[in-house]
Amino acid sequence: MAGSTESDASVVAEGLSKRFGKTEALRGLDLYVAAGTVCGMLGPNGAGKTTTVRILATLIRPDSGYARVAGFDVVRDRGKVRYHIGLAGQYAAVDEKLSGRDNLRMFGRLYHLSDRVARSRADDLLERFDLAEAGGRRVETYSGGMRRRLDLIASLIIAPRVLFLDEPTTGLDPASRNEIWAAVRNLAQEGTTVLLTTQYLDEADQLASQIVVVDRGRTIASDTPDALKAAIGDRLDVVVRDVRELAAAAEVLSRFAGLEARVTPERREASVAHNSGSLAVVDVIRELDRAGLSVENVSLRRPTLDEVFLRLTGNDQPDPPDWRDAPPESNSHADMKAGKP
Repeated sequence: MAGSTESDASVVAEGLSKRFGKTEALRGLDLYVAAGTVCGMLGPNGAGKTTTVRILATLIRPDSGYARVAGFDVVRDRGKVRYHIGLAGQYAAVDEKLSGRDNLRMFGRLYHLSDRVARSRADDLLERFDLAEAGGRRVETYSGGMRRRLDLIASLIIAPRVLFLDEPTTGLDPASRNEIWAAVRNLAQEGTTVLLTTQYLDEADQLASQIVVVDRGRTIASDTPDALKAAIGDRLDVVVRDVRELAAAAEVLSRFAGLEARVTPERREASVAHNSGSLAVVDVIRELDRAGLSVENVSLRRPTLDEVFLRLTGNDQPDPPDWRDAPPESNSHADMKAGKP
C-alpha cells in the first residue's frame, strides 16, 4: 500500500478498531496522510469513514490501535489535538439566528481566543472567503453555498494544522462546489493537511493527491489517483450505432479481454478493462467487423476513479455518508471546542 510513511505524516492511524454493539465499524484500519496534502477517503456506506474521522477528531475513542494527529495522540492528548484541528461535517453547524460575523466570533471564543482576536480573525476570514458583505446578515438569509462556506470558515478560526471535511459539498450546486474546491486547494497550498470524505468521485479526483479506499473497516488501497487508475489497467470502450447490437458488442469485448464487459445502454457503450495498448483497438475492430456489428467508435482510455472504486469494492459508487456506522453524536465545532466527550 503506497502513500505517506509515519515519519512524514500529519495524520497517522495504525490498527484502529471500533465496535458498536454487534457492529464492527473498524477492523484494524491504517492511514497515513502527508503534511500539507489533501487526502480523499472513499468507501461504501458503513465502510468506516465517518467512524475514522470521529476518532481522529477525538469525538469517540478507538477500542484498539492508535492514532496521532499533528503529532499528538488522539486518546492521551485530546485537548492538544482539538486545538490543532478543524472539523466541518456534512451539515452546517452554524446558528441561523446569528449573523455570519457573530457566528465566527462565537467559535473564536470557544477556541479561547480573546474577544479582540476573535473579531479580527472573523473579519479576516470573511474577507478572504468573499463573505464580507454578507457578514452582518443573519445566516438564515444565506444560500446553501454561503452557509457551507461559513461552516468551513468556522473550522479555520484558529488556522488549524489539520482539517477534517466530511461531505463538504453534498447538495451544493456546481458553482458553490467550485467555490469550496478553490478554498480547499488554497488551504493545502498554505500548508494545511486536509482529510476529505466525499461521495463525489470527481471531487476526490480534482482535489486529492492521495486517495484512500476503505471497505468493511479496513484500508484496502492508498495511492495517488493516477497510480490507482494505472493499477487496474486501461479501458477499452465500444459505442455501437444501434442499441440492439450492444449485447453482441459486449460479448465480443468479453471474449476478447477474458473479462465481463460492462454496458451502458443510454450511451450505447460497452466497456472492458484491457492492458494491451493501442494494438487492442485494431484487434477489437477486426473482431467487431467479423461479427457484423455497426460501430460508431472504439477507444482506449485511462479508467475513471469511479471505475477504480468499482473494481476495488464491488460497488457502483460510494453511498452517502456513513453516519449510521456509529451511534448519533454531534460533530459540531461547538461541541468539539467546548470539550464535550
